[in-house]
Amino acid sequence: MQFNRRNYTDDFLIELYKKLIKPRLVEEKMLILLRQGKISKWFSGIGQEAIAVGATTAMENEDYILPLHRNLGVFTSRNIPLHRLFAQWQGKPSGFTKGRDRSFHFGTNEHHIVGMISHLGAQLSVADGIALANKLERKKEVTLAFSGEGGTSEGEFHEALNVAAVWELPVIFVIENNGYGLSTPTSEQYRCKQLIDKAIGYGMESIQIDGNNLLEVYHTINHFADDIRLQNRPILVEALTFRMRGHEEASGTKYVPEKLMEAWAKKDPVQNYENYLLQEGVLTDKMREDFREFIKKEIDEAWHQTQAETWAVADEKQELGDVYFPYVSTEMPPLSEGKSKKRFIDAISDGLRQSMEKYPQSILMGQDVAEYGGVFKVSLGFVDIFGKNRIRNTPICESAIIGSGLGLSVKGWKAIIEMQFADFVSCGFNQIVNNLAKIHYRWGQNADVVIRMPTGAGVGAGPFHSQSNEAWFFHTPGLQILYPSNPYDAKGLLNAAIANPNPVLFFEHKALYRSLEAEIPNDYYTLEIGKAKTVLEGEDVLIISYGLGVHWAKQVVEQQNLLGQVCVLDLVSLLPWDKNLVKSLVEKIGKVLLLQEDTHTGGIMAEIAAWISENCFEFLDAPIRRVSSLDTPVPFAKHLEQNFLATARLEKTLQALVDY
Repeated sequence: MQFNRRNYTDDFLIELYKKLIKPRLVEEKMLILLRQGKISKWFSGIGQEAIAVGATTAMENEDYILPLHRNLGVFTSRNIPLHRLFAQWQGKPSGFTKGRDRSFHFGTNEHHIVGMISHLGAQLSVADGIALANKLERKKEVTLAFSGEGGTSEGEFHEALNVAAVWELPVIFVIENNGYGLSTPTSEQYRCKQLIDKAIGYGMESIQIDGNNLLEVYHTINHFADDIRLQNRPILVEALTFRMRGHEEASGTKYVPEKLMEAWAKKDPVQNYENYLLQEGVLTDKMREDFREFIKKEIDEAWHQTQAETWAVADEKQELGDVYFPYVSTEMPPLSEGKSKKRFIDAISDGLRQSMEKYPQSILMGQDVAEYGGVFKVSLGFVDIFGKNRIRNTPICESAIIGSGLGLSVKGWKAIIEMQFADFVSCGFNQIVNNLAKIHYRWGQNADVVIRMPTGAGVGAGPFHSQSNEAWFFHTPGLQILYPSNPYDAKGLLNAAIANPNPVLFFEHKALYRSLEAEIPNDYYTLEIGKAKTVLEGEDVLIISYGLGVHWAKQVVEQQNLLGQVCVLDLVSLLPWDKNLVKSLVEKIGKVLLLQEDTHTGGIMAEIAAWISENCFEFLDAPIRRVSSLDTPVPFAKHLEQNFLATARLEKTLQALVDY
């Protein structure tokens, strides 16, 4: 291994050495503790330390780094207190996740690190969002994101690199090519000769380096970081290295040929750099021993400090309270009494525009949302008001854009994302349910992201443009779900959603866009999230619904001359939903019909039916009835779609409940 010290001073070379041996010594301690049963799991980075240490040292302290679980050197090089790392690995309260997650599945804004989730590649898009915020704020900051060679097969890798290239973002993507994805060798993972070849398709610069050569890693990352601070663009770096231990300790390395292990053992980054410094006279044997003893003492003291700490105590109130960023949603009335008649879609557009005016650090992103105005024209003309930096057309990559929204949030921005159709959000499912929803509970970072979802059937759009998929997310703690049924609520709730620092899915029924209008305030206003509304008063039967179902309910009540007999409740907010109002109405009325456009099995109304049964059973005068759409995909032909929808069964079911 050839080292080129360039003009680096002896002191700098020694500092690099101390940074390099620290993660190795920590690991050696952890492996002993693992065998003693004092930690539960370990993902070893032995043999790969030069990449994490060299790359982190090459960055400025303000630059964000998004590491993987073998990048202990990132955390130690950023001087995170060891006792907090040890507490994290043991699940103790002073760890970064309070015992809620393990390993390096955490972040710390104090040290400008955003850790990974287990789903490989998801952090790469978050890096894009952080870099976008830096670019918009004209900060000379660079973002560094790690991927393993196995992670390059993930769709998120492609999406994130493509977005970074198209938007010319200052990101360095580092691939740690350690030869194996768990036990699968690179020959079974990809067919390109080298991973930097992937950069060609993105129009991106790339370089392959010896990931075990500390000075080469440092120089390469430092050079490109300095360069792209001045000329924003992404860089792809492939660092060749080898994992000398198993994917995790229980995996072992029996699948690795012995000769390959022997060859890479000779390339050990710590031993080679140490030998180089000894040969150059920069390091002496005594210095080597002194440094190691000092670090070992630091490790032992931190471990004893962690051991003295008590284990996390389960506190239900705290656990539930940490799922969401602390925020109290309140109603904010308009400043003036002026009103105008607006269609549902105009109300959405009005609220979106006013919120973006209110929050200068907000961005609207989505396919065709700029000059074209989106497929439903909600943002038509917004480019003239806000410019293309804030109204951003995106490639067709739902996952990367949602991940970028989270990255923007890390930097204090608000991200508003338009799904072209709610159906397409399935392509970004992982980012929503595993990144956005869990991040505050895990390490206190909020996800200030609103995802607008044009949804619903009744417009002859078939199986892939008509689904009601709100129930997909209803089961996920950490999300909020809003579903207005009229222009007034649509504007007020969208403003409330954007003001809210938590992740919100905002459903907009396509069939209501241009078919419904009402007099609504001209000024900015918000409504309280979590509050339902009584649409029709009645004494005999309570219909609970939301979205287009509210209009179906009103229509059938009027057609059957049941005004005054049937109460219609619009949930408005699905997560959270208004349990207090539901309970009071059930107690008062006694008969309940739950109406949803979604298919029958596993819908939101199934949960509400269960809750009413558990909490209001003694007040019921009849069995709870549910009316839903058929358990089939949404059909295209008009007569098939009409038969599919819940309205085909609503009138008969309501009358039976009235007569019960």
